[in-house]
Amino acid sequence: MAAAFVLNKASILERLGGDEEIYAVMVSMYLADIENNCAALAAAYVADDGKALQREAHTIKGLLATFSDEPGAAEAHRVEKAAQAGELAGLGDAVTELQGRLREVAAVLRAG
Repeated sequence: MAAAFVLNKASILERLGGDEEIYAVMVSMYLADIENNCAALAAAYVADDGKALQREAHTIKGLLATFSDEPGAAEAHRVEKAAQAGELAGLGDAVTELQGRLREVAAVLRAG
């Protein structure tokens, strides 16, 4: 994922009907769970558990899409599909990149 994450709060709020409270709840939940998401993703990969990796990548895809991170969501989708197909070999870098992306989005959300 080459492009840095840029928060477009106005776009997200537009999808939420302008509801700042829902936005704040979503950000809070994301920030509270980020390390658990990173750990679960890594654990699934290390355990060579394709079903768990597929599930975790799917969850992450949704989380990143919620904050309009299309490149991050696309990478999570790629990992999800590879795991679904049982193609776990070589996904180590992708898992590490997804963890980094989750943390990058978290840092931007904390700052913004």
